[in-house]
Amino acid sequence: MLLQVGFHLGRAGRMMEWWEAVGLGSSKMGNETKRPATYDDLVALPENMVGQIVDGELIAQPRPASPHAVAHSVLGGLLLAHFQVGQRSPAGWWIVYEPELHFAQDVLVPDIAGWRRERMPMMRHVPFFTLAPDWVCEVLSPSTRNLDRNRKREIYAREGVGHVWLVDPAARTLESFALRNGDWVPLGQYFGIERVRVAPFEELELDLALLWPPELEVREPGEDGALYGE
Repeated sequence: MLLQVGFHLGRAGRMMEWWEAVGLGSSKMGNETKRPATYDDLVALPENMVGQIVDGELIAQPRPASPHAVAHSVLGGLLLAHFQVGQRSPAGWWIVYEPELHFAQDVLVPDIAGWRRERMPMMRHVPFFTLAPDWVCEVLSPSTRNLDRNRKREIYAREGVGHVWLVDPAARTLESFALRNGDWVPLGQYFGIERVRVAPFEELELDLALLWPPELEVREPGEDGALYGE
């Protein structure tokens, strides 16, 4: 029996409505039912949630906190300027933020992805991509770390993605992997404020310090009229 929701309590009310809409669980204790998630389940998610389908499972998470967003934005901007739109850019890549990737029944949303233009000469007007990228970057957060390191990397390997970067703002690290004979081979782990050249973007000397801004002071709600958080 589906849980009937007759009232709304902010975000909790919206989330309850979503669970009722997608019907992935049961309100009866010990009588949980599951079915493979569909694209309609993704569409039904609240606007503040990011949804993916991994091995038939719907995975929904809130938008990430500011350290994740800063690392994501700065790294994407540097790669975009150097490899796609800059005046001295070799124009050899398409760099895309949070593209929706459809691989068979899986729907993944990496933080950043890149396609070599020799494989995708023109950027198509499409709602999602079925051509696997040549490179993806996942910016890790506590709620996504295990998913990004394990299940999503397995799917990227299966689809032939050539390189994966894992950026961890909390540890201030960048890890690089290349696909070799279907397995991920570590190319390097870089720390702190190093200046590095990392495949497949060796032409750019990347200043890691730019990805980790100084930590902001955390204040309680109502203190000086401001709230700072992660």
